[in-house]
Amino acid sequence: MTRLQHFGWFLARGFGPHGWGHPYLRWNHRWTSPDLYQDSARTLEQAGFDLLIIEDAPSLGSADTIDLRVRHAFGGPKHDPLLLAPYLFAATRHLGVVPTVNPAASLPYTAARQFATLQHLSGHRLGLNVVTDTGSARHFSAAPQLGHDAAYDRAEEWLGGIRDLWRSWQPGALVQDEQTGVYADGTRMDATRHRGEYFSFDGPLNAVPFTDGEPAIVSPGGSGRGLAFAGHNSDVQLALAPLDEQSIRAYRGRIHAAAEAAGRRPADVKILFAVQPVLVSSPEEADRLVAASAHPDDEALQAIARKQSSDLETDLTALDLDRPLDRGIFGEHVSQGSIARLVGKHDDDAPLRTLLAAHARLGRLHDGSGFVGTADEFADRIEELGEWGNDGVLLWGDLHPVTVHRVLDDLVPILRRRDILREEYVDGGLRANLQAF
Repeated sequence: MTRLQHFGWFLARGFGPHGWGHPYLRWNHRWTSPDLYQDSARTLEQAGFDLLIIEDAPSLGSADTIDLRVRHAFGGPKHDPLLLAPYLFAATRHLGVVPTVNPAASLPYTAARQFATLQHLSGHRLGLNVVTDTGSARHFSAAPQLGHDAAYDRAEEWLGGIRDLWRSWQPGALVQDEQTGVYADGTRMDATRHRGEYFSFDGPLNAVPFTDGEPAIVSPGGSGRGLAFAGHNSDVQLALAPLDEQSIRAYRGRIHAAAEAAGRRPADVKILFAVQPVLVSSPEEADRLVAASAHPDDEALQAIARKQSSDLETDLTALDLDRPLDRGIFGEHVSQGSIARLVGKHDDDAPLRTLLAAHARLGRLHDGSGFVGTADEFADRIEELGEWGNDGVLLWGDLHPVTVHRVLDDLVPILRRRDILREEYVDGGLRANLQAF
């Protein structure tokens, strides 16, 4: 049965050089100017999207591999998405804006005050994509880099401390009685003395309480510890998983179990699967693209190698394409998950050419082998996800007018005709719209 789903846009490249490496660079938008992003944000709001999530990585990675990250602008430069958020709020009225934040990068009191300010200024439309990027730690502290689970422990303490500060104004503390001249009742404020493993600070917070709820929390991650964090804290889970029924239901089951273990309802966490469709005008054009990708030439493989080199902070472009990949070339700082995504299901003796070719190949929407197809075919897929209980999807791409319109121009009317995409927003900001259905 057709049902409404939530839609978001995941700006996976972050606040960086949008259009670089693509023909639409010649539209001459300046990526350092807010106009580019405001234009696209208005389109997303007109389309009825709930939220825009902006990726971020504050580090350029290992000092020895910076050139790999910036040579083709895959890993940097990136500006701070938290400071872009006010410009996007000014250009829209309903769209939720979710910059990525790193618990290692700011102390809880400062973060709580900044986030509270933006929540008020935006009409309660702020969200926070909380990530535990441990590779950036060297920029913020001389302390040793934390392991995977310990970084989640720190994030849990950081977010818990921020929430304590937000709640340090008890009900009734904000009086605002003009007749008596009393603005606030200091006896209804909590001292909020926090002495934890990673942070120590005192309250109360010098910011007034929220009228329509706290900022919505978003988190990525598929590890056991990451799912536990989402179950305990998140309003939205940025989900990465194969989009078959068994995988969808299994992933949702793990998130829901984690939420219930934390004393929450499964419905408290909206699970949005990230998808990057390639939408074309006809099934014949889709078939042509898929067929053309089956046998990528060396130029196409080198383009993939350049991006993978940035993600893995290891130069793959100088390697022999016809020899097996030696995993010993990767330093200890390289994510094992990123290596696993490069290798996929291939054996250790598979040549690098085979690994890269697998990333070049496209598949069709209509048979579930990939995401190339028409807007109607993509709508069929989204409708199918809804039949499996899915909450919604995050479309993945640059926040550039060309990219946004290429995906949405034909898709939005189809989704609305099928009653899958909202026609109107409710009052109350991002959290209220997430919980509206």
